[in-house]
Order: sequence, then C-alpha cells, then structure tokens
Amino acid sequence: MADLINAVVGELRAAVAPRPVRAVGIGAAGLIDRDRSHVLFAPNLAWRDEPLRDEVSVRTGLPVVVENDANAMAWGEYRFGAGRGQHDLVCVTVGTGVGGGIVLDGRLYRGRFGLGGEIGHMQLVAGGRPCGCGNRGCLESYGSGNALVRKARELVMTSPAAGRRLLELADGDVTVLTGPAVTEAAREGDPLAVKCFEDVGTWLGRAMASLASVLDPGLFVLGGGVSEAGDLLLVPARVEFANSLSARRYRPEAQIVVARLGAQGGIIGAADLARR
Repeated sequence: MADLINAVVGELRAAVAPRPVRAVGIGAAGLIDRDRSHVLFAPNLAWRDEPLRDEVSVRTGLPVVVENDANAMAWGEYRFGAGRGQHDLVCVTVGTGVGGGIVLDGRLYRGRFGLGGEIGHMQLVAGGRPCGCGNRGCLESYGSGNALVRKARELVMTSPAAGRRLLELADGDVTVLTGPAVTEAAREGDPLAVKCFEDVGTWLGRAMASLASVLDPGLFVLGGGVSEAGDLLLVPARVEFANSLSARRYRPEAQIVVARLGAQGGIIGAADLARR
C-alpha cells in the first residue's frame, strides 16, 4: 500500500503548504486501534496492522491523529452539521460499504478497544451473503453501495426488458453498471432502479431500529455517497425504521436525516479531532 501512503502524504503537503498547520487528522476506512495510530484491519483495502499515524507523521513532521472515517464523519456532523444541538446521535455512512459513528452524551464513543461503531458488520442474516470482514450476512452485504449495484445487476439479468434503462446507462454491459448510473435511473423514475433503493433503504431502516433499541439516540444521520440520492434512500429507510421499532406506539421516535456536510464531513471531523 505504499502508493496509497504516498498519495496521502502528497495531498497533505499540498494542503498545508500555504498555511500554518499544527496537527493532521486522517479518517481511514477500517478498524483503528485504541491509540488512534494503527489501522488494524480495512475490509476494502489491503491494510493489516498498518502504522499509519507514524508513517505520515515522520514524512510530514507533524503530529497525526488517525480516526475511523465514519467516526470522523459522525463527529463532524455532531459539531458542525446535521447533529448540532444533539447530544446523542448515530451516523450511518453508506458508500462502498457501511460504516458507523456514535456520539453519546456529547462524546465520540469508541468502546473499550477503540473498535466501536462498526455498524456495517452487524450480522442480520444467518448464513447470508459473504462480507469483506470474513463473516456472512452483515448489513454491509445488503445495505451498501456495492449491494445497491449488485441488486440492480441481478434484476437486470433476470428481466432485461424491465432493466432497459439501466442497460442503456451501462452501454449494454450489465457487468459495468455503476452506483451513479442506478441513482440516475432512479431519479428518472425507473421502477427497477427505485426498487433497488427501496431494498437498500429497508435494510438500513431495519438495522437502525435495532440500534435504537440498544442506544436510543435522538438522531440518525445518513451519510456517504449513496445518501446523496436523498429521498430515494431516506423514505424507505424511515418507513422500515418505523415498522421495525420495538414498542413503537409507546416511545419517542428518533429522526432520520441526511448528512449536511456531504463529502466534507469526515474531513471536517478529522480536523476537529486533531486540533483537540
């Protein structure tokens, strides 16, 4: 992963060159150790016990804080985005995989070993689809951007006529169909593409209902690239959340909103954590 480290350092040097900088915050996708120094495991990268903090610090001459990317986004939204004014929130990031960050009583929750908040690896389906973490049936296998595309490809292959618009966007080759293409088709009202978002949103809503039973947050924030589809994802997630919430007739219901800071949320959160 030397090329990736080189790219990170290159971007940092370009960013800090014109201004005084006291510390660097990095949001990394994966399990981060308690000391916020090593990426222990990254399901969608080849990092295994990667000493990211020290590698970047030595090459930039700056103190570095490494945080899980979803934790960083949750903190950014709590401090400056959709979560301002909330003391308890859960951020669910929906991109290639599914990440999570938890703020409880105004503090970022990391757990005893620093590994808390891995919402995407809640096992929802016994013996279900394989996940990059090594288990089966994780939320990430059903409620992520990868799951959205996989569902679309499966539906197109089952019914090419119904998937005509998606095939057009993929230049006739369903194997190269992308998430942005599915989003474009869904925004146009394509029923098959809308069905894919309903499927992903339903899984997310079900998972958030379970989390509400455990954590009882006041707010869920949906972030990540897939969340940019807005109501296409938000509406089915809210419906399933309401239907799956335990004792739903007798308890307050948390809000579910889309992240306000967009793709900058993790950057802003990591920077704020570093300066602290």
